[in-house]
Amino acid sequence: MQLRELDRLLTRMLEACGPVSDLNFTADKPPQVELNGQLVPVTTDPPIERLTPFQTEAVALALIGSDRRLTETFVRTGSCDLPYALGTTARFRVNIFQQRGQTSIVLRRLAGNVPTIEGLGLPPVINKLAEPRNGLILVTGATGSGKSTTLAAVLDIINENKAVHVVTLEDPVEFVFPVKKATFNQRELGTDFDTFANGLRAAMRQAPKVILVGEMRDRETLEIGLSAAETGHLVMSTLHTMNAGQTINRMLGMFDKDEERMMRMRLADTLRWIVCQRLLPKVGGGRVAALEVMGMNLRVEEVILNGESEGKTYYEIIRDCEPLGMQTFDTHILRLFREELITEETALSYASKRSVVARGLDQHKASKGEKTSDIDGLSMDSEYPKPSDPLRPQRTPPRRPAS
Repeated sequence: MQLRELDRLLTRMLEACGPVSDLNFTADKPPQVELNGQLVPVTTDPPIERLTPFQTEAVALALIGSDRRLTETFVRTGSCDLPYALGTTARFRVNIFQQRGQTSIVLRRLAGNVPTIEGLGLPPVINKLAEPRNGLILVTGATGSGKSTTLAAVLDIINENKAVHVVTLEDPVEFVFPVKKATFNQRELGTDFDTFANGLRAAMRQAPKVILVGEMRDRETLEIGLSAAETGHLVMSTLHTMNAGQTINRMLGMFDKDEERMMRMRLADTLRWIVCQRLLPKVGGGRVAALEVMGMNLRVEEVILNGESEGKTYYEIIRDCEPLGMQTFDTHILRLFREELITEETALSYASKRSVVARGLDQHKASKGEKTSDIDGLSMDSEYPKPSDPLRPQRTPPRRPAS
């Protein structure tokens, strides 16, 4: 396939359904786009009812081009990542992979402009992530939940307010930061460095104040990131975890049992914020982000050092510290429901603790005079015998034993 033909196909897919997030090429399926979390087939010209393995492979080869490194990586590991630009129209993060002996491709569309906290509709507490001068900040969630977008919004605050050197290690570069107060050097995996661990090790010699690591994929990267945070750098990164407690446990699980105590101490000293994200279907279409936010304080530090126990869990600490800006997923989900951004079914299905959300939903509906139960037809039993009713059986007092 020629690049000209590929660009025409990609343009058609982008224009088919509005603001799509992903383009999908899988054998035995038509070309598809992801719209609001759902895959939608695209009608092309000429029409493609089902992609053949040859066609998906042709798309992959057109994207890889003559890059020997990507070809060797794909043959050796079964997948490869690369950036692709559709002229000035769009930029993509591309993953090409093998499945059942066939080639599939997913292109994630990258936003053109650097986002802002207000534009994303994130809670104001996210502004505080730009305040620390050192330590570790993590944004976690499933693939496609907006982790990189949130970190870009935080970096934009730093760019607006601080004249510091920022080094980013990305796979690939997603947002190109404009010239403001900060100086950005954005490095891309595969082009500018070979692994996140080596890129992070080199970044510590490049005199940055802030380091963005695309993902803490392994033990070596995490260990170097902690060392950077301990030596006065502000390190930001992502993990594929679902909540704050799981994030702590995932990092501890990268190390041996005899290293756990030391790692707990290092995390307690360096961790500043953990933000976990989920994208929920929005009423009327689109998606809205729900966030769990945990900041560091003495209670969190104690649980990191000693582990969770009854009455001392990350969830309970976050819930109790909501006046300080922290929030659980359930708190944010209930807020989104009260603002009529999500449905009751969505709130319950994405809740961390279903019983907590269900109780909050009932309280909100009761305050509006709405029904909180499907049970109807209940009434008082008016025919039950009253105390003076002669038909009511009388209790016989117990006999006293004869003296």
